[in-house]
Parts: sequence; structure tokens; C-alpha cells
Amino acid sequence: MRCKANSITIRSLNILYPKAVMSVTVPDSTDLSHDLPDDSSSDMTPNDDVKIQEPRLWSEKGWTARVIKNEDDEGWAVAMIKDGEPEPALVGPWTMGRDKKNPKPLDGTAFRTLVKTASEVLRRHEQALHAILHKIIFVNLATADIRVSFDIVPDEDNPYALLSAHDADNLELAQCRVSAGFKFSKASATAWIENDYRHPE
Repeated sequence: MRCKANSITIRSLNILYPKAVMSVTVPDSTDLSHDLPDDSSSDMTPNDDVKIQEPRLWSEKGWTARVIKNEDDEGWAVAMIKDGEPEPALVGPWTMGRDKKNPKPLDGTAFRTLVKTASEVLRRHEQALHAILHKIIFVNLATADIRVSFDIVPDEDNPYALLSAHDADNLELAQCRVSAGFKFSKASATAWIENDYRHPE
């Protein structure tokens, strides 16, 4: 069966950023001498319109920093969560306060450093994910130069991929839906073209 030529529908992908664990260095700030409130008592949902500036919870401009108990030891950690995302973009160790019991309070300088670090983590993750989901191979034939694209649609229940071919003028020549596990290579792309764009599977 020959693949039908049609227009590619551009779909937005819901990307979940996995938890990134790393060490974060933030500028020193003045420790508070009083005991800090338990973060479990705060039940607020931050958003862009509300600023929260508490010793263990700091939220503004689309980001929330939350100081939490470190699950691996008796220390503390800080989680950076981007508004609307279900998982933290960054989780790193947090400094103890002077009393060696409570965590160092969050402040504006530390928060800005954390936002910069977490944003870089997300940027690198997006680049890596894009490289995995979208691949392009150029096939140079005697009669034409063809660009073959392989785009994975990461559906949770039924992931699949779109195999498409375009000429030098960006005119779509054909498109097929294939499995997400299709072995995309120059050899398979060339074979698909030489087989008159018939379904490769």
C-alpha cells in the first residue's frame, strides 16, 4: 500500500520534566535566629499574580522554591517547581542554618540563582527530548534530493511516529504512520523512497 501524501498536523507535546538532582551553590544570606515554620503548614497554590516570600517557600514569576526534608539523610533539600508542571525541574541539597538544625532561610538572591539553574536544566532537557523525538535524514538521489523526517508522537497509550518525505522545495511527497520503534536510518529512508513510498512495515 502506497503512503498517501497529506499535510502534517503540528501537535504540541505535553513534556514532563523528570526530577533533576544536583548540587546547587547559592550566595550566602543572613540566617534568621528564630525557628522556622514547618513547611507542611503551608497549603497555598502559588501563581504568577501572587508572591510568596517565606523562609521555606518562595514563589514569584512562574517559579516556586520549596525547602524540604532530604529523604536520603538528616539534611535539607530545595525543590524548584515551574508553575503548571507536576514534577520539580530541580532538586538539590540545601544549606543548614547556624543552629545546625533548621535550614537556611530562602531569600531573593538565592531564589534568583535557583531559577537560573532550574531554567538551564529544563532547556537542556527540552533539547535532548527534541533530538530523540524528531530526526531528519537527507537522501541524495540522481534525480532529486529528498528530506526524510521521522517524528515520534509520545502518546501514553499508543505512541507512534510519522515518516514523511519532502523535496528541495519543501513540497510533501508522502507521509506514513509507523510504529515508534521503527528503525529510522539512511538505509531505511532510501529503501522507502526507492519502493515508491509504500508503507515500510
